[in-house]
Amino acid sequence: MKRYLILLLFTFQGLMAQVQFEARVSKNTLGVNERLRIDFIMNVDGDNFDQPSFEGFRIVGGPSQQVSQSWVNGRSSFQKIYSYILQPNQKGTFSIKQAAIEYNGQIYKTQPIKIVVTNAVAQERDPYDNSRPQGQQGIPNETINLVAEISKTNPYLNEPITVVYKLYFNNINVTGFKELAKPKYNDFWNQNIEIKQLSIAEGTFQGQRCYYVILKKTILYPQKSGRLTIEPLSLDIGVELPSNRRDMYGQMILTVDNRVVSAGAKTINVKALPEASKPEGFSGAVGKFNFTVTPSKTTLKSGESLDLIVSASGNGNMKLFTLPKPVVPNALEMYDPVHDEQVTTSLSGMSGKITDKYSIVPQYKGKYAIKPMQFSYFDLNTGSYKTITSQEIMVDVLDGPMQAEASATANASKNVIAKTDQFKYIKSKTTLVSIAKNDFYGSNLYYLLLFAPFVIIPIIVLAKKRKEAIDGDVTGNRIRMNNKLAKKYLSQAKKQLNNKEAFYIALEKAMHNFLKAKLHIETSEMSKDNISELLLSRNANPESVQSFIDLTENCEIARYAPASSASIQQDFDKAVLIISALEKQIV
Repeated sequence: MKRYLILLLFTFQGLMAQVQFEARVSKNTLGVNERLRIDFIMNVDGDNFDQPSFEGFRIVGGPSQQVSQSWVNGRSSFQKIYSYILQPNQKGTFSIKQAAIEYNGQIYKTQPIKIVVTNAVAQERDPYDNSRPQGQQGIPNETINLVAEISKTNPYLNEPITVVYKLYFNNINVTGFKELAKPKYNDFWNQNIEIKQLSIAEGTFQGQRCYYVILKKTILYPQKSGRLTIEPLSLDIGVELPSNRRDMYGQMILTVDNRVVSAGAKTINVKALPEASKPEGFSGAVGKFNFTVTPSKTTLKSGESLDLIVSASGNGNMKLFTLPKPVVPNALEMYDPVHDEQVTTSLSGMSGKITDKYSIVPQYKGKYAIKPMQFSYFDLNTGSYKTITSQEIMVDVLDGPMQAEASATANASKNVIAKTDQFKYIKSKTTLVSIAKNDFYGSNLYYLLLFAPFVIIPIIVLAKKRKEAIDGDVTGNRIRMNNKLAKKYLSQAKKQLNNKEAFYIALEKAMHNFLKAKLHIETSEMSKDNISELLLSRNANPESVQSFIDLTENCEIARYAPASSASIQQDFDKAVLIISALEKQIV
């Protein structure tokens, strides 16, 4: 008896136990190159486990299931765990939605979990990477690392630096890769250097001989002084790994897997350009340059123009500064320049030539001087500013009006007015237009609008009464509707003479609607005997009645029996004759 009471107590305790079902993650914030473990834990043996969609993640491990049960001091405990290893697809904030189980007819769900995926972080070996046992004999250690090699970490403002991304690997086959997070070059002018073909070379990484491939080359020009950060490049690498299994020929079997690698964030300390000795008019040129100002000609005739070419050539931030603007006398009209760039970009930086071409047109005869121009740049080799000054350019205009004579002529023309033109603006003839207008009151339109309501209102009243009378005539409306349908289907049957089945369906509907209109009956009353009796009672010819019934039966049979186009035409003509005859006979 005591044993039964203890068993009953345990059963009651199990029934009263609260069902717990929750989701736990290894971390709520992780880098894009890290992995996440999530466990769905329940204290009962639930059925029909429904996993969430894991939006923003890829399942790289699992699901694995663990079940444990124990008895401690007469109390039992049960636990079942479904575990997954997830790999982020990209940066961002994601929500792992609810998982569900069923227990004793009830549905239990977990709470959603918010996960933040940040930039790639530096990490040691992935703790959830169990692709091969550690220390296993016969399997060499694998190496795969992504490195960002920077040419200089302490440059001047607008000094070029290069970033080369290299993938080092050893004892592993790389089958492909895709970018998870692209590097961001905030506060840098940047340009990627094209790599025509990826090639594998030998090198060393952390003292170990391995292979590497250059994936990306970028040239950067810092546009701001201070500490600037280059966000990391992260890649999802497809790899083939050696295993401890061998095939029948003794060759090691390779396993396919993925690795997420990151170059890590890099910090650049950018030095500002010296302010103490900065020349006036410095526009930000940094590098090594030559500066020239060249006129296309210096001797001009009336109506001719010259091109003034201002150019800078050399190595430096060619696209990131402006050339000085020439200053010319008022007698020379200068137009906006045409800018031209002949610049190439390589890992050493930008080099080439930039040009501003000005078109200058002289207005008067004489000699005019274009003042010397100055171009300043910061020389990286000496760490100081350099200034180049051009020569003064003399422009000789051989003919045309003199500036003083032209001014006097212009002033005289402004003060002298011809006598014949003094009163030219006064008209000698006047055209008078009457300002009186016809009033609306008493016009034809006035009387039309006045009497129109007395004509329109009676028409509307009569039309409304007629419509009410028609709507109240239920039987008449039904007859008119059936007549309309009979004509519609008879017309439709005529269009379907080449389609046997559609023709007989339309013909049969036309005949039925004709009967409904003439005999005032419904579809349920349309038996052969009832139709015959009603038609005869309405003075229909017995031969016409029999022909009508025969044709109706023939429509049902002909839909499924072979028929020629001639017989179809005969049936249509026969239906028209029968309907016309009954139309005249029925009283």
